[in-house]
Amino acid sequence: MRQAIIYEVTIHYIGSLNDVRKREPFTVYFSNLKRAIECVQTNLAINGWEQKKVNYTAVYRTLKIKNKFVCDFDAMRTKFFQVIICPKTINPKLTTLGIDEYPVA
Repeated sequence: MRQAIIYEVTIHYIGSLNDVRKREPFTVYFSNLKRAIECVQTNLAINGWEQKKVNYTAVYRTLKIKNKFVCDFDAMRTKFFQVIICPKTINPKLTTLGIDEYPVA
C-alpha cells in the first residue's frame, strides 16, 4: 500500500470562557496543506479573527521543525481557542505488532 500524509486541523477551545461554555474540540482532515490553511484563514476572516497568524510559510516551517503547528487566538487578554495543525500518516508500514513467530515443534 502507498503511504500518504494528511493534515489534521483541530480547533481546541481554551481559557476561562471554556469553563462557562463547554465546547468539544473540532477536528477536520485535509489531504493538501495549502487547502487546510486556506480553510482556516477563510473561517477566521468570516468570524472576524486575524488570519495573518496562520500563513503557509509559518505553518510549513513549523511542521518541518516541530511536526506540529499551534497558534493561540485571544482578545482582550483572554484566550479563546487555538488552532492545531499536525500531519498524520495514512497506511503506515505494517509491523509485527510485537507478535512473535509461531513456535515450531
